[in-house]
Parts: sequence; structure tokens; C-alpha cells
Amino acid sequence: MSERPVEEVGGSVRPVAPSVFVTRTYMPPIGEYTELLRGVWERGQVTNNGPLCQELEKALLPYHGTRHVLLMGNGTITLQLAIRALDLTGEVITTPFSYVASTTAVLWERCVPVFADIAPDGFNIDPAAIEAAITSRTCAILATHVYGLPCDVEAIERIAGRHGLKVIYDAAHAFGTVHRGRPLLSYGDVSSCSFHATKIFHTVEGGSVACNDDALHERMRLMRSFGHVGDVHHVAGINGKNSEMHAAMGLVVLRHFEGILERRRVQWGRYDALLADVPVRRATVPAGTVYNHAYFPIVLPSEPALMAVVEALAGIGVLPRRYFYPSLNTLPYLTRKGQCPVAEDVAVRVLCLPLYHDLEEAWIDRICEVVSRTVR
Repeated sequence: MSERPVEEVGGSVRPVAPSVFVTRTYMPPIGEYTELLRGVWERGQVTNNGPLCQELEKALLPYHGTRHVLLMGNGTITLQLAIRALDLTGEVITTPFSYVASTTAVLWERCVPVFADIAPDGFNIDPAAIEAAITSRTCAILATHVYGLPCDVEAIERIAGRHGLKVIYDAAHAFGTVHRGRPLLSYGDVSSCSFHATKIFHTVEGGSVACNDDALHERMRLMRSFGHVGDVHHVAGINGKNSEMHAAMGLVVLRHFEGILERRRVQWGRYDALLADVPVRRATVPAGTVYNHAYFPIVLPSEPALMAVVEALAGIGVLPRRYFYPSLNTLPYLTRKGQCPVAEDVAVRVLCLPLYHDLEEAWIDRICEVVSRTVR
């Protein structure tokens, strides 16, 4: 029996369009945003590291916990900039369970992605698999804090130290997560973050790259803006800047960020409690972590079970997301793939359920009821 809601239009009945998606952009009070835009109009400077971009970078420092933060045009270019600024060549050990940008950034910078499987009991890269993948050609580790949950940063730091490797964290989901008293974005040689509209903190489009090394920061700062200051050209750079309009959005969203975090904590806890007795695997927050509750993933017993849940949720106008799918080591354009059985298995069974600031509790209850009934 289908539960898909219908409506009558012109004498015919048709399904209602989905009303609940996996995420929804937080839109701050429009008056707060236009107030900052009025200043942009008065100054006439809309880009090239204007005052709002500089103000946002300073405001973001406590959330990164690093000496330096650079506001960027998007989260993908931050990864590419980090790889280029570190002068990486050769093999970069990375995770197969991440958004595709983690892999394509390595490929675009002419390095070779080498996939290390994820830990059997979680979603992040397995330190033991990293150690096993190291060769004489390995230059760095690029690990993702999947769903904003911390990698085993201590183990990765020890491995990198023993082998003289750089560590880049794709922290696209991790803004607001604190691990062992430090912002999660403070770990590694470089940490990159996405401020895309789907993220828990956003600037519509945008990202950041953060580090503690003064020389590395200066190099990335130059590379972000074509590599020159005035008429003096220092390095071969790109255009990685962001605009005053985007910075204005970030500044306003940041005013409401603590409230967003608290709202998501309550919603995440409701999901967790309602699904506690359902035969699905849920995320586990590591000890010593204050989580940002960026996503609520579940791992279904099988891919057919996942597809049944997707169909059942579509029947009530809910669209979850298979995030991440497929396992990146299976991408068709790779010349070197390798086997990652844990990631490949999880990728076909994982589903992220809707989670955003104004999702009503009644929807969470109904989603959990449908998941429970379908899986059982």
C-alpha cells in the first residue's frame, strides 16, 4: 500500500512533490543580511578581500583553533590549494568513503590517490590501513572527518610523524565539532572546510583553509589571489577568493550558529532514541568529542533493505540521500583502484536521514516509524 500523498489538479490526481529533503539551507533574518549589504553598496567594494571578508576570517578563527584562516571560494579549491601549497608529489593516501572532491582534488593536482579502507566500526579511514598503504612514494595523508565525526587524529599524527608525511584533513562537515578540547579543524598540517549552502554553517558558496604555519599560510594567501601583490608576482596562483556578499551571509549565519547547533543536537537525539531498537547501525560519537550533529546516517542490513526504505520514505514525500555512494575506489575514471571491502559494503547500505534546523519533530517521528516498519 502506498502512502504517497496526492492532490487533485484539474480533475486528475497526481503525487505531491517531496516536501522533506535530506538538508535545507539555513536562511537568517533577511533584515540582518540586507543591513550588511547596505554597507557593501555604500563602499562599492564587492570582492578582492574586502572588509567583510576580513571580518569573517577573524570571526572564524575561534572555530578553527588555528593561527591562520583563509576564506575561500568553495571547499574543493581549498583542498587543491593545500596540496599545491605543500608541494606534494607522488602518492596521497586517502579515504574511499567521502565526497568525490576528496579524490578529484588529488587527481587535479597530478598526485596519485591511494585508498586505505575505513574502520569496521565507523565511517572514517582506518589508521592500520593507512600504515599498510605507505610506500616510498607516499607524500601525504588526506583524511575526511566523515559526517563531522573525528578521525583517529592521534593515531594519524603518530603515523605521519614516523614516516615524515604531511596531513591534510577534509573537514567539510566538521565546523563546530570539538575534539579533546580543541576545534576539530585545528588538527593536521592543513584543515579545509566547506561553507556550501548545505552545510551546518554556510556562506552560500565558500570554504576555508586553516593552518598554524606562518610560511605556509603566506604561501596559500598569495596563491589564493593569483600569486601577486600589486605588480609584484611571487608564485603561480589562482583565483580562490570569495565575495563580500558571501561574507555577509556568513557573518549573519554565525550570529545564530550556537542556536543551530543546539537545535540539531535535540533533533539528532530524537532520531537516535527512536531508532535505538531498530536493526540499523547508527553513528557513534567518540569519547571526548562535542559533536556538531551535522548528519544522521544509518547503515541498513542490506542494499535491498536500503532501497525499500528509500521507496517507503518517498511515499510520504521524504527524500533521504545515499551519502556517500559509491565507494570512491570504484570510480570509473581511476587508473588505480584497489579493494576496500569495508567502505564498499557500507557505501551500498548507508543512508542519511533528513536533518536541518526547522525540521519538525512530527516529521522525525514519522520518518523513524517508516524506517522501523520497513526494516522489520
